[in-house]
Amino acid sequence: MVSPAPATGLRTVVLGASGALGGAFVDALGGDPRVSEVLALSRSSSPAFDLEDEASIAHCADQVGRGGAVHLLIDATGALEIDGVGPEKRLDAISAQGLMRSMLTNAIGPALLMKHFIPLLASDAPTVYATLSARVGSIEDNRKGGWYGYRAAKAARNMLLQSAAIEASRRRPLAVFAALQPGTVRSKLSRPFVAPSDAMAPEASAAQLLQVLQSLQPTGRAQFVDYRGTSIPW
Repeated sequence: MVSPAPATGLRTVVLGASGALGGAFVDALGGDPRVSEVLALSRSSSPAFDLEDEASIAHCADQVGRGGAVHLLIDATGALEIDGVGPEKRLDAISAQGLMRSMLTNAIGPALLMKHFIPLLASDAPTVYATLSARVGSIEDNRKGGWYGYRAAKAARNMLLQSAAIEASRRRPLAVFAALQPGTVRSKLSRPFVAPSDAMAPEASAAQLLQVLQSLQPTGRAQFVDYRGTSIPW
């Protein structure tokens, strides 16, 4: 999953490990003989973090850092339905509160994760920092409109990762930074919108995304790709 990957001893972290896709990443990494440690972190882990509580994120990162440098970190956090409210289909459905909640969960929280966890990446070895984006976060690919808060938050998440990647690559030139489009995965997030038969198993998506990450090369910038390895326009 890190290219070119060390033979053994990879230290990996999955943020949002309690979700369907996060759990699938944990299981996949746990079965990789190159991985020596998989840290599965979420609101219910120990240590735990809350995307809306920077102090908890800082504490979690501090605890992880005490164990040594990280080679692969996947941020699998995010939500489509927040406080029981799904994505807005029309302009007249948006509200300041809804937009702010989506930004907190899908952009600001992940940005704080970048702030505290990117410094944990090894500086003298190939590493990967990946965050879950979505095709609807592509401004150029927006052909249907709607989903205002979720689209905007994912686009913001992409921009935040791009800026972080440019800065971090100056000290970590071997690092890969990726915004991942996992496909439509069977999960609590997708259940209200897609029939299970039309969605991928989270295990299949995680396996394909890990293969994609292994194929990426450091560029000094973030890369926006889907689970098949196809680049997505920003």
